[in-house]
Amino acid sequence: MSAVNLKHRPNFLEYTLNPAIEGGWVRMLYPESPRHPRQKYLLTVKGMGLYNKMNPTN
Repeated sequence: MSAVNLKHRPNFLEYTLNPAIEGGWVRMLYPESPRHPRQKYLLTVKGMGLYNKMNPTN
């Protein structure tokens, strides 16, 4: 949330994170336990392609 300068968690989940997961851009490290204490979100191949397209210097 801090990377995109958002402070309201429900809005972040509803408008940013959940659509990215449903669209296949991002996946959860522990999908069977969404509130896992070590939960992280990883770019999928589709998400990495978009990232590389938006940041051609990488």
